[in-house]
Amino acid sequence: MIRIPQVRVVDEEGAQLGVMPTPQALAMAQERGYDLVEVAPMASPPVVKFLDFGQYKYELTKRDKENKRRQRSVTFKEVRLTPKIGSGDFETKVHRAIEFLEDGDRIKVTVRFRGRELTHPELGRNLLAKFTKAVEEHATVERAPILEGKSMFAVLASTHKPKIHEHGKPGEGRAEGPAPEGEAPEAQAAPAASPTTNGQPRPAAPAASDAPSPAPDAPAPRPATPPKPPADPGADAAPAQ
Repeated sequence: MIRIPQVRVVDEEGAQLGVMPTPQALAMAQERGYDLVEVAPMASPPVVKFLDFGQYKYELTKRDKENKRRQRSVTFKEVRLTPKIGSGDFETKVHRAIEFLEDGDRIKVTVRFRGRELTHPELGRNLLAKFTKAVEEHATVERAPILEGKSMFAVLASTHKPKIHEHGKPGEGRAEGPAPEGEAPEAQAAPAASPTTNGQPRPAAPAASDAPSPAPDAPAPRPATPPKPPADPGADAAPAQ
């Protein structure tokens, strides 16, 4: 509920209706079928508008979710150098720094001194200048080299836009790669090798579903009765007439 006695009114079309008492503005909003919503409470007097309050809250929530989804993540990386770093290591550090910068990250480039190296700070300053020159297409100097204790560092800001981190959409397939532990990959099992006998392939056994299964507790089959020998044809034959 708006407790301010006077408000500046904006109608549903965005037209300015001027300053008027709050009860009058509320009655006008109700006549038009809208709610009286305070959109600029810090103004003097506060600004109110004729709105559908439910729709207004929905639009605010939707806008906040969209902003969070497109939130850009900027991280702070550090690259460490030494005054006596070799050319190969230096190029590796530059290459790694460029990867960070292309992701939109900021970089702290630090040169650490040891022993008497601290008496020659110009070595660190020259090394940082060389490093900055090598990545100048991807970064700008945000903080000039400064000596703190036994270290000298500079801060570089990326000229690339930070990457947008979005969640994967539902229904997308899993990326190709090895199957997780405990999960068998689909359609990748190799066929089992068939056993052999004396170097020759053994015929495959019939499938379990095709072989007849014996009935439980069936009696053992009896041996077949040997056939009787055929009778002598001449024993029973009558003499020819």
